[in-house]
Amino acid sequence: MVPKITAIIPSFNEASNITEAIRSVLWADEVLVVDSYSTDDTISLAKKEGASVIQREYENSASQKNWAIPQAKHPWIFLLDADERCSKELRDEIQQGVSSGSFEKNAYWIYRTNYFMGKHVRFSGWQGDKVIRLFRRDHCKYEEKHVHAEVVTSGQVGFLKSKITHNTYQSMDHFEEKMKRYASWSALDYESKTGRIGFFHLQMKPAFRFIRHYILKGGLFDGKVGFQISKMMALGVRWRYEIIKAKRKGSNGT
Repeated sequence: MVPKITAIIPSFNEASNITEAIRSVLWADEVLVVDSYSTDDTISLAKKEGASVIQREYENSASQKNWAIPQAKHPWIFLLDADERCSKELRDEIQQGVSSGSFEKNAYWIYRTNYFMGKHVRFSGWQGDKVIRLFRRDHCKYEEKHVHAEVVTSGQVGFLKSKITHNTYQSMDHFEEKMKRYASWSALDYESKTGRIGFFHLQMKPAFRFIRHYILKGGLFDGKVGFQISKMMALGVRWRYEIIKAKRKGSNGT
């Protein structure tokens, strides 16, 4: 019997993205939208495309996905964010590999082609961007982290040749909003392993992050977009430590 595939798409107020995301994975044997009680048209649009919808209050990305994975009907999971699209080449590679039984590993890295406000980002630290998105349901789960949690599994992880198309941020306001949200979640992961916060955390670490993305990772070759990305990544680091500092100040009653 040929193994079947469930495509999982997490969502929250993704009315502008959900239709195209679902259409890019309609080749899967099941499309499961895991929604965090959207207040826009995400649910109705998802159902219109034939997807199944389950809902749960959002705790963090890893928790949401780990809750959804066991509910998939099929042994292979392909996970796609709402702002991503599965290319035809990737679809063909996944279908051929699963149906032929040539995918022997429990999980597979997939590279992403990233776009920022419609511009292809070739550098800025986003080159080589990859995520584990194809994996066996019963052998994998996400690590317990609030931000950038990755799939963990025993044994080796393979690589696919084809890529996911990732439409990251549509505006600077969107980018800033998401980076502030990530900073809040990241603060939860870093608080217990961060010492006294001072000049190094609030000035030096953000400066190092800017240099890493703009100089070392070639952001200057992406022009204005590369500068914007590098600046926002640096601000995200600063915001993380400002949040931790404010939390500690509040808990001390000062």
